[in-house]
Amino acid sequence: MEGTTISDYFINEQIRDKEVRVIGENGDQLGIMSSRDAQKLADDAGLDLVKIAPTATPPVCRIVDYGKFKYEQIRKEKEAKKKQQVTEIKEIRLSPNIDTNDLNTKTNAIRKFIEKGNKVKVTLRFRGREMAHMAQSKHILDDLAESLAEVAVIEKAPKVEGRSMIMFLSKKR
Repeated sequence: MEGTTISDYFINEQIRDKEVRVIGENGDQLGIMSSRDAQKLADDAGLDLVKIAPTATPPVCRIVDYGKFKYEQIRKEKEAKKKQQVTEIKEIRLSPNIDTNDLNTKTNAIRKFIEKGNKVKVTLRFRGREMAHMAQSKHILDDLAESLAEVAVIEKAPKVEGRSMIMFLSKKR
């Protein structure tokens, strides 16, 4: 039932299986019977037969008021969406000749992003002659990660990609 949209449900005559497990309107098990008999039970109760678990063997059908069932499912989906947390990736750019105070400012910004639950992509950009000293500049990212060790963990270690060195930080669990 989880993860299916309303249009995925088969109702009444759309159910073509020979045998189905039937659940009554009060949630009680009515057992395994032919889909024709199950449809007759639903019609007698003035309700619909809805296939809620098509992958089970035999498929599970439930006798319910389809309009009400549809409304409940939509409400559950909306509720699940509200509880979902979306993580964003924030990017902080540094240069190899960054000063300590500037680095501290960037570190505080990263700390705020991580405490809000976002992931942070730290990019160390190299230009011109700075490209020759990429290996020596790795310590900037290492120091940054070390100073944020109490709130963040390195998700992806510093890695050179083109003209920049990239590292991902995420919240410590």
